[in-house]
Formats: sequence, C-alpha cells, structure tokens
Amino acid sequence: MAKKTVATLQTGKGKDFTKVIKMVKSTRGGQGYQFKEEIIHKDNVNDFLKSN
Repeated sequence: MAKKTVATLQTGKGKDFTKVIKMVKSTRGGQGYQFKEEIIHKDNVNDFLKSN
C-alpha cells in the first residue's frame, strides 16, 4: 500500500501533497502512543503537526 501511495504522489499534481505521520498520546489512559497518518497538501503540514 505504501509503495503505491508514494508512486502516485510523485507524478502530476500529486507533488503538492505530502504523507505526514504524527505520534500522539494514547487516549486509553495508558502511557502509550498512537500514530496519526494523513496525506495533506504541503502548505498545511505545519498546521497538522501543531494540532492535537
């Protein structure tokens, strides 16, 4: 799946998008972390990383 996503993003208008992975604290009450993964426009990367 990841290979197909990366290949799609490298051509045409896909160059304007970035796959971002963010580590966030788990809401289950433990001390674990979860990973939030999205494909967003490159202009919105900082907003995504600053949000909770």
